[in-house]
Amino acid sequence: MKLPTPLHVLNEALAFLLELTALALLAWWGWATPGSVPAGLLLAVAAPAAAATLWGLFAAPKARIRLPLAGILAVKALVYGAATAALYVLAGPGWALAFAVVAAVNTALATAERRARGAGA
Repeated sequence: MKLPTPLHVLNEALAFLLELTALALLAWWGWATPGSVPAGLLLAVAAPAAAATLWGLFAAPKARIRLPLAGILAVKALVYGAATAALYVLAGPGWALAFAVVAAVNTALATAERRARGAGA
């Protein structure tokens, strides 16, 4: 399924916003985790850094390590799943469900489009 160009651009922009949101949610979760300020600061930096590293190595368009589609989707599920869990803890099930649904639909559309473009090339 090929999206019309304006929808393709919109979906790609949404994907980028979702990725940034996932990192922000992980940082927020780290900071809000009960404990000392240094531990919260460490988690607020380490959680999004780990997610960004994982994404950059395996799921980014110019990833250093090329995985098959199933591997890329697994990395995305891991990062988005962690962000959803963080949002669940921070803001409850409604917001977490909304984030998870938007991320899943965005990923499904992007995956279907990439497959269609790859088959047509």
